[in-house]
Amino acid sequence: PPPPPPPLLLLLLVVLGPATPCPPQPNATRFVCTEPTLSTFPRGLPPTTLAISVEFTALATLLPTALAGLPHLQELHLSSNRLDALPDALLRPVPALRVLDLTGNTLAHLPAGIFAGAHHLQHLVLRGNRLRALLPAWFRHLPRLQWLDLAANALTEVPPAVFLPLRSLHSLDLSHNHLASLAPGALAGLGALERLDLAGNLLGTLPAAAFAPAPALRFLFLQDNELRALPPGTFAPLRHLRALDLARNRLRALELPPGSALDLDISGNPWACGCQLLARLRHAAPRLSAARDTLCASPARLRGQEVAVASQAGHTGC
Repeated sequence: PPPPPPPLLLLLLVVLGPATPCPPQPNATRFVCTEPTLSTFPRGLPPTTLAISVEFTALATLLPTALAGLPHLQELHLSSNRLDALPDALLRPVPALRVLDLTGNTLAHLPAGIFAGAHHLQHLVLRGNRLRALLPAWFRHLPRLQWLDLAANALTEVPPAVFLPLRSLHSLDLSHNHLASLAPGALAGLGALERLDLAGNLLGTLPAAAFAPAPALRFLFLQDNELRALPPGTFAPLRHLRALDLARNRLRALELPPGSALDLDISGNPWACGCQLLARLRHAAPRLSAARDTLCASPARLRGQEVAVASQAGHTGC
């Protein structure tokens, strides 16, 4: 057996206890801790702290007073921990907060008033949690929010007008949820939105005016859904659109937005290569992505031919 520790070392272990992971430094402006053994939120952070990163730890709970005494805090990064709930009053002591990242926890719910005092929040990342529903109360006090990431949760719907207060939002990520439909008015209020990601859901169709509330959209991602048909004029309001991804759906026909050529990915769909589709794609073909996987399913004489080739060559009968 190993020899017993010297009496002095044993006494120090008893008096001091185990070392605290990531001890705070006085007068520091940034606190970073990625110690896997950390299980309680650090105490004694100096009031000069501007940014906190506690990530990849065993942190599972936060006290309502965890951020007390940090009036200047602007960034809070809590990704890849074990948080399954947040206290309602967590953010009240940090009204200057601009960035909150909660990626990769196990949050299934958030208190209705969690963001009530976070009027300056600009970036909110909730990716990779277990959220099942969106509460309108979360967004009522976030007029400055520019980036909202809700990807990889368990959302089944987007309630109408849930994002209405987010008049400054530029980017919204709803990818890899369980959305089977998009309610009319789901994007109401998002007049400044430039990037929308709905990839990896279960969308079978879209409302005719789905994108009318977001005419500033420049990047739209709809790949890896179940889209079979789109209502006429779906993309008509999007005169600033520059990139459209419709890959790996079940679309046979397509109506493109007016304006200049797009960065367009329509691969992995069973396209009916009629005259109308080929004429529309002829304009976009120079920027048509994944051409080798973008094939005609009909008519019979064009089956298996690359859509980009068919659109450039044209065919008899058009």
